[in-house]
Amino acid sequence: MARTTPGRWKRWLIIGIAAAALVGVGGPYVYINYIQDDPPAALSLDSPPAAPESTSGSGSGDQAGQNVEGSWRVGSGSQAGYRVDEVLFGQNVTAVGRTEEVTGELEIEGTRAASGSFTVDLASVRSDSDQRDGQFRGRVMNTERYPNATFELTEPVDFGSVPDVNEQVTGKATGDLTIHGQTNSVTFDLTAQRTADGFRVNGSIPVTFADYGIDAPNFGGITVEDEGTVEFLLAFSPA
Repeated sequence: MARTTPGRWKRWLIIGIAAAALVGVGGPYVYINYIQDDPPAALSLDSPPAAPESTSGSGSGDQAGQNVEGSWRVGSGSQAGYRVDEVLFGQNVTAVGRTEEVTGELEIEGTRAASGSFTVDLASVRSDSDQRDGQFRGRVMNTERYPNATFELTEPVDFGSVPDVNEQVTGKATGDLTIHGQTNSVTFDLTAQRTADGFRVNGSIPVTFADYGIDAPNFGGITVEDEGTVEFLLAFSPA
């Protein structure tokens, strides 16, 4: 039987180590760049919904101006969640988790959102990774102790005008964001769109994890950035 010389053993050992390194680096690169689906686009106001015939034409502005003041509540079609950048085995990825379990209310006076708040059920947030979701609900957000994230306006938002159906208006919101049992004041841009039977509001809130007592979640070869965003798209109907 032929004997393997020490030099040959060393050569095969080097080849084995190099192959393992190639798989360790190249495997995640191939998966992330060629197999894994792209992250969902940021929440935004999509194409305007079709308005019924009764709200079209010259009367649309009058129709839009009616029944705006008063109380509104968050209804079906609403979403909220997070978006954060990760480094997965040396490859940059964007993690997105969302839920439709959102509640809230809004009070409108004239062209202003006089008061309002919304609450997100964090335990129902889901991403494309069961492992990430388990970490999110467990040691990251501890949803058993802190099940919800909330935002509440502390200053009115003046949109400047009552929009027509399908028209969008913008404003700046200031309020208290509570996550992980800690509250911080935040200010961010809002976009609202009137629909045939209500309106939708879209925005994103920058979040620095340390401000809410959250350690940047790093686990299983994943390194997470120290900052992320809370995204939301809220559909309101009359309360």
